[in-house]
Amino acid sequence: MGMSKNGVSQETPPIQSLDRGLVILEAVANSSSPVSLSDLTGVLGIDRSSVYRLANTLKRRGFLAYPAGRKDYILGPTLWRLSHHYDWGTMLIRVSREQLKQLASLTNETAHLAVREGKQALFIDHATANHVIAVSGQTGESVPLYCTAHGKALLTDLGQPELVALFGNGPLRAYTKQTIVTIPQLARACAQIRAQGYSSDDGEMQEGVRCVAAPIRAENGVVVGSIGISAPAIRFPKDRYPICAEQVRTVADEISARLRVQDV
Repeated sequence: MGMSKNGVSQETPPIQSLDRGLVILEAVANSSSPVSLSDLTGVLGIDRSSVYRLANTLKRRGFLAYPAGRKDYILGPTLWRLSHHYDWGTMLIRVSREQLKQLASLTNETAHLAVREGKQALFIDHATANHVIAVSGQTGESVPLYCTAHGKALLTDLGQPELVALFGNGPLRAYTKQTIVTIPQLARACAQIRAQGYSSDDGEMQEGVRCVAAPIRAENGVVVGSIGISAPAIRFPKDRYPICAEQVRTVADEISARLRVQDV
């Protein structure tokens, strides 16, 4: 709000191009099918070339995209990432807080909750156990998807073509001698995680640390997060994997069930 010379409040005029861009996003979001340039021109009531420049700017920034084989508009990956990160991150923290604490208490290890953010797994919450020697992992820290238990749990439904689209064909960075460094290796790991219901990390990013995580799924089955535990390898022998994996899977299933039945 602004003030005129006579003291009467006045509306601050909108930025016209920004306003029109938001109208475009709303029109595409509210449509059940891809929206053509002609449709957008009709919605905005301005010349076609101006609408194209607005829509193309949104497309360059990833807010809009073309579906395969068409030049109509759908919502783009940037908008989905923003929505996915904020909505699911906030929701999961609220819904999962007690289960996270229970997992830390049950396993007596540090428990983390994570969501996918680009090529990283972002820790959005954690609960600690009472060990003097514990694995640090602060809320807000990001770790690679391909060489961490949380990251691989978030990637579990991706096949090799999707993994290539995400990481490219080149070799992946090796953090330790155990790091997965090729896409075929990662695709096989994802298939195994789908089959067994949990992922593991045996010093793949940090020597001497072992982790177990499981995917959290929304009502439509899509993976929206991961939950798991981390511990020094000296306290986490490999024969402990099956026990901890079952505990982690059970908690992940409980959170997934809450997402399906509870309006949060």
